[in-house]
Formats: sequence, C-alpha cells, structure tokens
Amino acid sequence: MDRTSKVIVGMSGGVDSSVAALLLKRAGYEVVGLFMKNWEDDDTEEYCSSRQDLIDAAAAADVIGIDLEVVNFSAEYKDRVFADFLSEYQAGRTPNPDVLCNSEIKFKAFLDHALRLGADKIATGHYAQVREFLGEFQLMKAEDGTKDQSYFLYRLNQAQLSKTLFPVGHLYKRDVRKIAAEAGLSNHAKKDSTGICFIGERPFREFLARYLPRQPGEIRRLDDERVIGKHEGLMYYTLGQREGLGIGGVKGAPEEPWFVCAKDMAKNVLYVVQGHDHPALLRDRLTAANLSWVSGKQPHTHWVYAAKTRYRQPDAACEVERIDANECEVAFAAPQWAVTPGQSVVLYESLVCLGGGIIV
Repeated sequence: MDRTSKVIVGMSGGVDSSVAALLLKRAGYEVVGLFMKNWEDDDTEEYCSSRQDLIDAAAAADVIGIDLEVVNFSAEYKDRVFADFLSEYQAGRTPNPDVLCNSEIKFKAFLDHALRLGADKIATGHYAQVREFLGEFQLMKAEDGTKDQSYFLYRLNQAQLSKTLFPVGHLYKRDVRKIAAEAGLSNHAKKDSTGICFIGERPFREFLARYLPRQPGEIRRLDDERVIGKHEGLMYYTLGQREGLGIGGVKGAPEEPWFVCAKDMAKNVLYVVQGHDHPALLRDRLTAANLSWVSGKQPHTHWVYAAKTRYRQPDAACEVERIDANECEVAFAAPQWAVTPGQSVVLYESLVCLGGGIIV
C-alpha cells in the first residue's frame, strides 16, 4: 500500500488503538483518528467511561500529531447490535455483542463512514493480523496468543479485510505499552476495558432488568428434579455458571459447587448439577447457524480443524461433519465444557481463522 495513503484509525482511548495510530503515522501514512460513540441511553459517569475515553483519545491524538474526529453510531448500535442482544437473552441464549459490534459497527458503519471521508483503509487496535495469500485476504491470529482477538472478528469478509490494517497484531502487549510509554502517551498504563461495551462495570442483572421483565422460577437438580432454590429469571444465567446461584447447603448433597447445566424456557426452570466435570456439562458435538466464512468458501467436511467455543479457550481438535448454507455440525475429538447457545464457535486451520457461526 502506498505510504501516502489515508488511514482512519478507530481510537477508543485505550493504549492499543493509540499505538496503532502512532505506528501508522511513523510509517508515513496520512492518519486521522476517529472516536466512535456507540451508546448514550444512560451515559452517566458512574458506569459509562466514554467521556474519559474521549479525553484519553484526544490526548493521544495530540501527542501523535493527528486530527481526531468524533462520530455517533448510537442509533446504528441500538438497531443492529443491542436489539439482537436483547432478543437473544429473551430466548434464553447468551449472546456475544462484541462479535456483532465488530461486524456491524466497527467494520461496517465505521468502514463506510471512513471510505466516505476519503480513506484508503481503516485500522483498529485489535490483536489480529491480515495476510494476503494467493489473492485471498486471510484473518490470522495475533502474535501474542494471550491477547489474540480473531475470535471476535470471524464474521469479517473479504471486502472488509481488504480495507483493514491491524498495526499491533504482530506485537506483544508488553511491547505495545512500552512503545506508548516511550512516546509519552498518557494512557500507556491504562487498564484494558472489560465487560460489554454498553454495560461497563455496572451490575449486569440490574441493567438487563430495565429492558426485560424479571421472571423468577425454580432451580431444580437435574438428577432428580428436586427443587433446591429460586432463580430471578433464566436470562440472567449462563451454562457453566457457578457464582450467584444462591444455593446454600442442600440436605443430602455433598459440599460441592453447583453449576448451571440447562434451562427449560417453557417451564421457566433452571437446572443445576454438582461438580465441574458432571457429564451434563460436557458436549462432544454442537450445531451452529448464522454461518460466516472469511474467504466466502465453506470449510471441508471430515477434515481436522481447531475450534474455540468461547474466547480465551485453548483450541480444540474437531471436524465439520455436516454443512450447508445455513447450518453446520461440528464434532470434537474430546468433550467440550459448557458449550453455550448464543456464543460463537470459530474454526481455525493452524493460525488462519476460517470463520464460524452461532451455537444453537
């Protein structure tokens, strides 16, 4: 790419996107920063960090010597990401809004906006890499395996990847912080944001209850259907969950932790079992829908791939047993723990992210 090209960098106020902008500027690109505001329903200081993030992004842009623009994608976010988030929770699934935010906002609304502003490419601070190989753009894992974010990017397509740069994807996090500190960026030690963008650090149940009515019901033991507690609403619980169940000592049961293993939406019952490795928490196969393949081509059936069924999970050997345009079935070499409907299964061939789908 021509070094005089214009690159618009999505700057979040964090160290990764700031260093991404810095590296591009040093490489000779014409760089503009863009701060995205995606949430404004209750933009209070207490939980929403967007005001401080904008201040941090502006301070970084000032040190780097680039302009920073602000764009509001709250309406798009509400339509394309948040509406889906609520309907998934209402159906008893556990969605991953980061996946949708990337495909619908950062690499669609932001990309379209940047191209209208005359950008040749966009860049973000994601830990991932893009490689052009035999005329195809491949989404690659980051060099720093502990920070790799390709899992959240699996819905990107060829058109999006061809316009995208990930300037920190070949670096380790510690080196990114070091570059930021040496350049005098005040956010060099800022802690990474955690949790769902629009919820921030606020109590999750309290947030969800404002949009979806609470529907309390029974907690039952899977093994014998015995009622051992009350839940506040199935939407607040996810498979494999251990904390916040409110189950004390149960008469006749060993002193072992309880885990959520199933939800019966029709009867509004939450089922639990004891022991991390209870068979009800293990699955050796899954079905996924809403498929998306980076290359546009489906993976082969009966071919050994690796997969993740949640972020930060080690790769698990698997094969695709059946696939069509809408659905695929993945079988694992070893049983996987707490495979959760609504989360994504993402397939890899070595370091290449092939794509994936939503677990049903």
